[in-house]
Amino acid sequence: MSAADLRQKFLEFFSAKGGPTTGGKHAIVPSSSLLPDDPSVLLTTAGMQQFKKYYTGEADPIKDFGSKNTVSVQKSFRTSDIDEVGDDSHLTFFEMLGNFSFGGYFKKEAIQYAYDFLTNELGLSIGYVSVFRGGKGVAADEESEKIWKSIDSSLEVRKFGRIDNFWGPTGSEGPCGPTTEIYINGVEIWNLVFNEYYAHSNGKLERVKIPGVDTGMGLERLTMVVRNVKTIFDTNLFRPFLNALPEEVSEKNRRIIVDHLRSIAFLISDGVRPSNKESGYILRRLMRRLLVFEQKYKMRPHVFEAILHDIIHEYGDFYKELLEKNGAIRSEFSSERDKFSKTLSRGLKEMDKVDIIDAKYALGISTTHGLPYEIIREMGGEKARGLKKEDFDREFKKHQEISRAGVEKKFGGHGLLLDTGELKAKNEEELKKVTRLHTATHLLNAAMHKILGDSIEQRGSDITVERTRFDFLFPRKLTADEIKKIEELVNYVILKNFPVSSKEMLLEEAKKSGALFFSKGRYPDKVRVYTVGMGEKIFSRELCGGPHVSNTGTIGHFRIIKEEASSAGIRRIRAIIE
Repeated sequence: MSAADLRQKFLEFFSAKGGPTTGGKHAIVPSSSLLPDDPSVLLTTAGMQQFKKYYTGEADPIKDFGSKNTVSVQKSFRTSDIDEVGDDSHLTFFEMLGNFSFGGYFKKEAIQYAYDFLTNELGLSIGYVSVFRGGKGVAADEESEKIWKSIDSSLEVRKFGRIDNFWGPTGSEGPCGPTTEIYINGVEIWNLVFNEYYAHSNGKLERVKIPGVDTGMGLERLTMVVRNVKTIFDTNLFRPFLNALPEEVSEKNRRIIVDHLRSIAFLISDGVRPSNKESGYILRRLMRRLLVFEQKYKMRPHVFEAILHDIIHEYGDFYKELLEKNGAIRSEFSSERDKFSKTLSRGLKEMDKVDIIDAKYALGISTTHGLPYEIIREMGGEKARGLKKEDFDREFKKHQEISRAGVEKKFGGHGLLLDTGELKAKNEEELKKVTRLHTATHLLNAAMHKILGDSIEQRGSDITVERTRFDFLFPRKLTADEIKKIEELVNYVILKNFPVSSKEMLLEEAKKSGALFFSKGRYPDKVRVYTVGMGEKIFSRELCGGPHVSNTGTIGHFRIIKEEASSAGIRRIRAIIE
């Protein structure tokens, strides 16, 4: 049975399941784009993303699908796995088979459907299943265990904690709940999530009025167990493409190449174009990694082009957009090759000049020619055998400190009245201005956590007399509405003229108090915590060494002038006070 057969079998199986008592038969819903409507993620990572609003009650599934139940084969992409690709299991692009219910049916039907599809339709033997054993104030999922045992009393049921068998949003609000997972030949095949709770931003869980079902099964893994092969790369989804590469390419690099070519085709077909920001940066990173392999193994351009052609036509019957964007996929890849070849060639010439590529030399190549560490390590071969990422990062940090020192010298020379690294002022007048901006930066940090949730994390700040600059970890660009809300919230606190106070505390005590702190920072055993507000009206609490204003009303009007990308995954806000 091929992967194409499995896709069709899955959709047909669920489209025939369901009835009046369970919310109707499953409506087949096409895959959504890899560029999601959901602003909380950079790319689509799971099948349930296009259905989020149906779980929260914001949309009506009956109106949109004619049923409370849906089934889909979803294009998915995980940026977190890019550096892991090449082993036996990790991928960037993958397909997720999923069935979903928004108040139509729950655990009993979901488990029965999964069991029937795997055992009756596909003839597979389930090794064991896992259920949630309870923990952190949430009861064990005894109901799922009983359902499994009622279906097959001989089936082994294992119990795991929250990490393995409880799904919930990270750092934000949303539906969540216990999961039950199905394993075949020691491989996790299918994950069934039962959304019976709602997670609030403060971590509190409450029962939802209408529970939902959200399941996900990777097509690549399912194909592997159905065809009884050792790895996903031994399936028809990969092996023909792997075999099309020259013999001298290692198996690990073959897997990376084919994985990246698949991802490139799908990303471009969904409208992503190579750039230095967000999803475009991911695409460019994949493309350039491939072009390094092309150079390393001295492959002619037609090799990758032929594999791209085969990928497009292999998947094009199911994903029509690949055939429609065939020309764009080819031209974008060719264009990136033309742009990158000169940069790569210059970098390689520099590397030819030395016998050993150490961290310091690698950093010079990186900053001068724009080649990332991974490419220098790959192309350096034996010369870069001793090159380690931690040494490269250490040199990069030194480079940043030297650059920062140069900026500080330019800013105020040797006559700085204040220079904490974060704040700089030449005289008393400038000191007053940066102090106001410093407190405003604390308000900005707190406001962002309240508007965007705790998924944001500070990555540094820099304050001059003209502006404040705040860097933070966040996966996407902020919307105009989010920026407006953050700005308005800061100005509300300024208008309220809240008092600003400080208290010396033990570091661990300060962290437990809920005070914000820079996770990458180094703090002494005793720290000072600055609080904006008092009593029940506390707006922000943060570890800091000062200086600060005594009341927020003295800050002035706060205005965000720019929000932009600083580096991969890091956003930057620039703001002023007027």
